[in-house]
Amino acid sequence: MIQAIGLTSASRRGRPPAVDDLSFEARPGHVTVLLGAPGSGKSAALRLMLQLSPGQGVALFRGRPMARVPHPAREVGTLLGDVPGHPRRTALGHLRMLSAAAGVPVERAEEMLEEVGLSGLADQRLGTLSRGMERRLGLAVALLGDPHTLVLDEPSLGLGARETAWLLELLRGYAGRGGTVLVTARDAEEAAGLADRVVSLSAGRLVADQTGEDFARTRLRPRVAVRTPHAERLAAALAGEFRSSVVAEGEPSVEVVRESGNRLSVYGSSCSVVGEVAFRHRVLVHQLADEVGESNDRSALGPLARADGRAPAGVGAPDAPRPRGSAVRPALPVLPPSGPSWPLRYEVRRWVGVPTGWWVMAAALFAGLVAALALAATGARPAERVLAGWAEPLPLPPVALAAGLLGALSFGHEFRYPALAPARVTVPRRLSLLAGKLAVSAAAALTLCVGTLTINSAVLTALFADGRRISGAWDVTLAGTVLLAVGCAWAGLLAAGIFRSTLVGLAAVGAVPLALAPALRAALGGGAERSLDGLPGRLHALTTLPLPSGVDRLLFAPAELATQPIGWALALSLAVLTCGYALVSLRNSPR
Repeated sequence: MIQAIGLTSASRRGRPPAVDDLSFEARPGHVTVLLGAPGSGKSAALRLMLQLSPGQGVALFRGRPMARVPHPAREVGTLLGDVPGHPRRTALGHLRMLSAAAGVPVERAEEMLEEVGLSGLADQRLGTLSRGMERRLGLAVALLGDPHTLVLDEPSLGLGARETAWLLELLRGYAGRGGTVLVTARDAEEAAGLADRVVSLSAGRLVADQTGEDFARTRLRPRVAVRTPHAERLAAALAGEFRSSVVAEGEPSVEVVRESGNRLSVYGSSCSVVGEVAFRHRVLVHQLADEVGESNDRSALGPLARADGRAPAGVGAPDAPRPRGSAVRPALPVLPPSGPSWPLRYEVRRWVGVPTGWWVMAAALFAGLVAALALAATGARPAERVLAGWAEPLPLPPVALAAGLLGALSFGHEFRYPALAPARVTVPRRLSLLAGKLAVSAAAALTLCVGTLTINSAVLTALFADGRRISGAWDVTLAGTVLLAVGCAWAGLLAAGIFRSTLVGLAAVGAVPLALAPALRAALGGGAERSLDGLPGRLHALTTLPLPSGVDRLLFAPAELATQPIGWALALSLAVLTCGYALVSLRNSPR
């Protein structure tokens, strides 16, 4: 059940709020439609309910505001606008990625594609889907977590007649199973054909809250609108006239409805007949016009018993008419909790579902091999640079640059195609999501380093049989390269997470060797650099632990990196970016 109480959006620059003191209910097993013309506040009301926009009031989903719902995707399915997914991701890959975030089995993705009729297009990329296909995929995303509530913003907008009929049938079936459906619409006939209850809005305010039957009676039938200061006299006169007259077979019966104030609505008659009756009974008329019911129809609204949405003490839930087409309402299935591993599974599926990362890794391996061959052919030293393909003009080895780009893309794509956030709002900077991205980006950097050093070593050994050009500490080279690549990946990831941009994340990686390292070298002078010379050897002399052969060299690889200005700059950059990410997360956290 949804209870919206006093929703009021924040006004900007002295303009009236888009939503003004809106209160209504959407009951389980029913389809509730927010109806209004474009600009009436329908979409703004949904954003307020989902706490995507600032404002006042509260919306309760089964008694809890959205910020206190522990698993939003499992309880409230939303579709606000287009499906926010990467255009090169497949429909099945998109649903599998989101199934990890929702904590549902991966098989649920295939089930949802089958339910919305897209199983034959599972490998279709999102960028190639038509309007109708995209709407079907959006509904599959909304239904993925088996939620008890659906909140959809004009789901039939732009659809053909057959797609609209399919959509209405799906929503009726969902409500018939006990779910709560809240949709917005701008077409009165569509609302009458779908809704069990229609909430009409105009200029952000509630105008009418009617059952589907009352709405169809007052909004879709042609009528004569009458305004008169003697509405009661005219209503009695019209009722007497039409009771005394005989209605021909096949003609609609005449009905007189007393609206609020001095307004009457006469159904089944004409302006000329109503005007003649008013003239004969000497009733003054201010308005007499043919019309089809508009949003200024106002029905009596019941009192709000409590301001917190709870039922009064000792009073059960009010009886409500059974929605059309529903017989028995079985409870929706309850799925197990998502568990702590969902960010890792989500990030892995997000990463592998788009070919961009694979192309970046392939380009880094190729660039590293070319640079290694060029260095070996010229007899360059030290050997660590040869194995890593770190040519002197490059500020970083290709693997580190590629790792930084992959880290920046991790959050850059998240903000550009915010699959975890409806309506393209700010992606939640959860600590669990950050941990998953850090782990996957570190694994990608490690894979790049191992692949680069393995390929370069094998090719150089095959081309230079004497081995003179690749002699050196292979294990220390691997450890140092891994540390550098992982640090660059994390720097790009954190910067992109703070500034919501892949380009800024990549710039933060390039700033480490190009700007920060020279600045630190100039600020500290040569004394600090000389004091770090021989640091690995001094640390090795201090340790008394018996380490296996080769392990001590790997353990002191960070000390080797710390003796270089690039190591100081990278450590400082990571510290600053971590603090900045924490501050931005705290500032944007819900209060």
